[in-house]
Formats: sequence, structure tokens, C-alpha cells
Amino acid sequence: MYAIVDIETTGGHASANGITEIAIFIYDGSQIVQQFESLINPGVPIPRYIQSLTGITDDMVASAPKFADVAGEVFALLKDKIFVAHNVNFDYSFLQYHLLQAGYDLRTKKLCTVRLGRKIVPGLPSYSLGNLCRSLQINVEQRHRAAGDAAATVRLFGLYLSLDTNNAISAALKTTSKEQFLPTNLPPDHVKTLPSNPGVYYFHDQKGKVIYVGKAKNIKKRVNSHFTGNNPSRQRQEFLRNIHSISHEVTGTELMANILESVEIKRLWPKYNRSQKNIEFKYGFYTFEDQLGYLRLVIERRRKYTMPLHSFPLLVQGHQMLKGLIREFDLCPRLCFLQKGDGACKPLTGHKCKGACDKKELPEYYNLRVRAAIIHMQKAQPSFMIVDAGRDAAEQSCILMEKGRFYGMGYIPRETAITNGMDVKEWLTQYPDNEYILNLIHQFAGANNSRLLKFS
Repeated sequence: MYAIVDIETTGGHASANGITEIAIFIYDGSQIVQQFESLINPGVPIPRYIQSLTGITDDMVASAPKFADVAGEVFALLKDKIFVAHNVNFDYSFLQYHLLQAGYDLRTKKLCTVRLGRKIVPGLPSYSLGNLCRSLQINVEQRHRAAGDAAATVRLFGLYLSLDTNNAISAALKTTSKEQFLPTNLPPDHVKTLPSNPGVYYFHDQKGKVIYVGKAKNIKKRVNSHFTGNNPSRQRQEFLRNIHSISHEVTGTELMANILESVEIKRLWPKYNRSQKNIEFKYGFYTFEDQLGYLRLVIERRRKYTMPLHSFPLLVQGHQMLKGLIREFDLCPRLCFLQKGDGACKPLTGHKCKGACDKKELPEYYNLRVRAAIIHMQKAQPSFMIVDAGRDAAEQSCILMEKGRFYGMGYIPRETAITNGMDVKEWLTQYPDNEYILNLIHQFAGANNSRLLKFS
């Protein structure tokens, strides 16, 4: 037995909007055996554009029952039926949410007449209810009213039953079928053909623009997890409606998937990714020669398209490192911009300036120590490779860290001998790094020493 449902609402997501009208037709596959329809007082004003669309006004629902008043009857009609609607996830999410608020937990199988239409009557220009019914010569009375749209959906579903020679309906109802959970606009083949490998997946909107990037140890399993449940929030419902296609890139390891996800989020700036958009090193060490010929070591905010000597997220970390270099290499605090103003500097505790700030030390002597400090700073940063599984048995993956910076990653033939970073660079793709990526790599390196190849 099928419960064919249509509702009208005050907005697009259940958790912040109310139902203004509901119609339920109980259909046995050949005729309507029971029906329920009612205006509903949503408890909030109906937006003007929705009043214009549906014709339902605040005055019309003022004396109508609230949803809680009819929830018991609605639940009794739906609880043991197959829930059918055009764009079923919208109607189902609203009713499930509002029934739960009234104390009823709705859990039924669902059928979407949009998705079924694409399988049973493929090739039509549009699968919106109005356009679909026009294409199939189904009369719709009172469009955008619950009873009118539900009655049209009954006739549409009856036609599907008669034309379903490939058993699309029974296939969608199988317990193993995940199609009823998929976004309405996403073709099932986009999910069925996904691999079970580690990698990165991309959700695209109707124009092909990437709206979300995710990483996974198992791409197929992770993608399917996005579509389970019926979260009624506006963000989730809008997110699902906007998914029209999926693409992916397989990686050799889960670590590579995590790194690539971070790179792609920063590159594509997808609408529905919230985290990692602002993960970056804010400060770095830079060097330049002033007008008198002295090399100046300075902490500045990271500049686009420049590569600092060393980067760090917090200014205090840079100051601590700079003070250590000043003490160890007898650098001048004022020439390192640690002290401001003219004249001689005030040496740090346990340190004596040799007078470069007061021009008592020639630039060529002072610069030797600055260069030594830079070499020391760079040597202190580790260089190593993480060599791990490839995408298939013929290759191995490689992640290269060079002097504390993430150089890039890629795949090399399994028989290739590796002794240092120069051996593999031709196989690797260079990527920008950030604090998140470096933390990922260092955490993995600390726990997987057997996969590291260190070099100077």
C-alpha cells in the first residue's frame, strides 16, 4: 500500500519552517482507498512570495488546526505504508521532523517520482511535476496546492506502475537499494561506479561547479554516508538539492587523500566546505639587504607568491626562534627588527651585539653570521620521504618533505631506486603547504618510521 503525499510549507527546510497544507492519498496500485487533506496553521506568518505561489494566505490558515492536532492521524496513515512523493526527501524530511516534535517517529520506505521518472520514462526535457505531467498528458488541477499536486502524483505513479517493465520500483524498494536516500538530481550511476579506494571526491552543482570536496579511506562508502538520515536543517537540504554529479580522484593512501583534500579546498573554495578555508601560516622569516649593505632578517606576514625562509602560525613562535638565532649567532636585535628606533640596540640577556647597528661592524662580517643563521635554520628543518602503497601494484607513492616544507607528492614505478629527493622530483606534483598538511605529515611520520626515507 502506498501513501502518496504532498505538502505546502512556509519555506525550504523543516527545522525553521511550518507546514501550511497536507494531502495524503492511500493508493493500492489501482485506486485511492483513503484520503486526508487539511490546511495547517504553521504558527508563523507565510511569506508573501509563498502566498502568491500557493494561494494560501495567513487568513486561510488562521482557524486551521496546528500540525500537532493532526499528527496522530497523519502518523497512523503513514506508518505502515510506502511513502511516495515528487522529490520525496523534501516532503519526508518535513513530516518526519514535525511528527517527531509531536512525539511520533516516522520510519518508512520511500519512493521518489522524480527519480523513478528518469528510469521509467527517460529522455524527457524536465522532471518537475508540472513539466512532467504536461509531457505525459496528465491533468493537474490546483497546481501548488497539496491536494491538487498529490492527485497528479497519484495519476503519475499509476502510469509508472503500468510502464515499469524493468522493475525499477521494486528495485528501489529493496533493502539493499540506496537510491531512495540519494539526492533527487544525482544519477544513481554516479554513486554505483565510485571505487572503494582512498581518494578525494567532488560534488558538482547543475553548472558543473565544485560545491564540496571530501576525502575518504573508501570513496564509495564515504559518499554514501552523506545521503543517509533525514537531517531537516536548511544547509543540509539545500546541499542535497544542489548535488547534480560526482567526480573523484583515487590516491594511493589515506594520508595522500587528506593532503589533496586540503589543497583542493584552498584552490577551489567550495561553497559547502566550512573547515580548512583559513588554515595557513600567517608569518614567515624573510631576508633582504638594506642600503648600507647589511643583511636584515625580518618577521613579516606571509605574502602571496613568496617563499619565506621559514613559516609559523603565531607571531610569538617567530619571536622565540629569532631570539634564539640572535643569541647563537651574535646578531643585532635592532637589525632584526626586534627593537625599534635609531641608535645602538639593547642586547638581549646573555648576548652582546658586535655593533652593526652602530656601524661599528662592517657589513661583510655581520652578513657572514646572518648567512650562517639562515643555513642553521634550514638544516634544522627535516628532509624526508614517505614511501607507501600506490594506486596499484605497479607503483608506489611518495610524499616529499624538503627542509621542513612539503614539496609535493606523486607516484613512481615500484622498481625505481630511491636515494634522495632529487631522484623522485620528476615523478611528483608540487603542491602548496599549510599548517594542517604539515601536521598531518609529521603525525604520520612519527607513528610510521618504517615508511620514512631520511636524507640531508
